[in-house]
Amino acid sequence: MLVLVLVINALTFLMMVTAAAFSGSSSLLSGALDNLGDALTYALSLAVVGAACAAKARVALFKGVLISGAAVAVAVQILWRLSNVETPVVEIMGSAALLNLGANLACLRLLYPYRNSDVNMSSVWECSRNDVMEGFAVIAAAAAVWAFGSGWPDILIAIALLILFMRSASRVLRGAWRELYPAPSPN
Repeated sequence: MLVLVLVINALTFLMMVTAAAFSGSSSLLSGALDNLGDALTYALSLAVVGAACAAKARVALFKGVLISGAAVAVAVQILWRLSNVETPVVEIMGSAALLNLGANLACLRLLYPYRNSDVNMSSVWECSRNDVMEGFAVIAAAAAVWAFGSGWPDILIAIALLILFMRSASRVLRGAWRELYPAPSPN
């Protein structure tokens, strides 16, 4: 199942980064970087499926760092776009966003039964759930860009996705840290 989710995210990353380049959309680029991080995350998750809890927690910690790295990349791109506001090509942006949402919903459905099995699968679930929220957000951005004829909705959605990435990274990092370094029990 993780192999299938990995392949879906890798293919979606390629589609999204291409669409972001052709459309000039920051929110699509944010989604593409998120899909790349997810593909790497799923590959790491495959490596530790049968491993001890500590190994899974270390991989989850690394996943949190990857999510944080994607957030930093999005922040840099947003800062650049703030000084170079342009209106994305809505047709490309909207089409890619719809395809991305469909792929993300399929991944979420595949991962649902495993969402609470351990820290590793919980972090995989977290990534997939973020992808669905990101998919709806990029569709909303495309609709707003179309409605207002402006690039600002795209930038605002990219900022919202940045906040989502940072919140998710924090949750994954805290969970992995608690798994690696449990609080001593009071005696």
